[in-house]
Amino acid sequence: MAVEEKFARAVLQIAAADPRGLATLHRCRSEIPKIVKLTAAEAAPSQTRPGEPMWHQIVRNIKSHSQDEGNYINRGWLQHVPRVGYRITDLGRQHA
Repeated sequence: MAVEEKFARAVLQIAAADPRGLATLHRCRSEIPKIVKLTAAEAAPSQTRPGEPMWHQIVRNIKSHSQDEGNYINRGWLQHVPRVGYRITDLGRQHA
């Protein structure tokens, strides 16, 4: 499984468990380390965003790479909610 997909799967699970279907970025930062076994590289400090681990950037890349084949937004499983995070779609619930 690709690195970004591993994090997108966790976001999908977080959103599926929320009554509103939301995986806020705040909640993702709190819950993903409980769901995903972070590698040393993923847990390492970001070189472009001081004070932030690399995996935070990977979660944001779900939106940045939304046109890529296999991306959960591209598949129609997640929707980006600006300044909030992600929302699971009906199709995404079938895969959560």
